[in-house]
Amino acid sequence: MSLDPATIRRIASLARIRVEEHEVETLQTELNSILGWIEQLNEVNVDGVEPLTGGARMAMKMRDDVVTDGGYPEKVLANAPDRNGDFFAVPKVVE
Repeated sequence: MSLDPATIRRIASLARIRVEEHEVETLQTELNSILGWIEQLNEVNVDGVEPLTGGARMAMKMRDDVVTDGGYPEKVLANAPDRNGDFFAVPKVVE
């Protein structure tokens, strides 16, 4: 499928996008290349592939919800401007 300049202007009008006359040719080239990529997708063999309408039917991998400190406080606090032991030190903001 190839879009002509009149179709580009119509698309811009429907999308409420102002397109200057000198931009029409650039947009025509870009949209035609996008449509070319879509046409390439039509060549992919999808026989036997069930459509995926969302991730709701997928089982998520579960792991234990365990709180840890990460095990490497030196790496975490390496760029801290100020620290107090294994914690960030911040100025008091409430009096």
